[in-house]
Amino acid sequence: QVQLVESGGGSVQPGGSLRLSCTASTSESNSRFYMAWFRQAPGKEREGVASLSSEGDIFYTDLVKGRFTISRDDAKKTSYLQMNSLKPEDTAMYYCAADFYWRARLRPLDHQSYTYWGQGTQVTVSS
Repeated sequence: QVQLVESGGGSVQPGGSLRLSCTASTSESNSRFYMAWFRQAPGKEREGVASLSSEGDIFYTDLVKGRFTISRDDAKKTSYLQMNSLKPEDTAMYYCAADFYWRARLRPLDHQSYTYWGQGTQVTVSS
């Protein structure tokens, strides 16, 4: 069983930055997991934003490449999403997700690849 808790959302002006955190509560070693971030805006489908495997594989949606950075600290069982140069279209509920490497590795930005989810944290980018 894995429980994920996100933090760090909020409101920011266009061009600003936010850093999201996701901490896992589990008896499993965090190093076995693929960690990912998804987002969902009202009326839209949930989309993969970034993923980072225990093997160091990193994927980003083209919409955030060069602006967002995913990282992880397995000792703290925490993943991070550093978001820079935020745009109004980045406004969404952001969700942390995790699953075992073998389960997520084929489609790491597909929400169906993940079993464990956080409750979400709201990010609003507006002037």
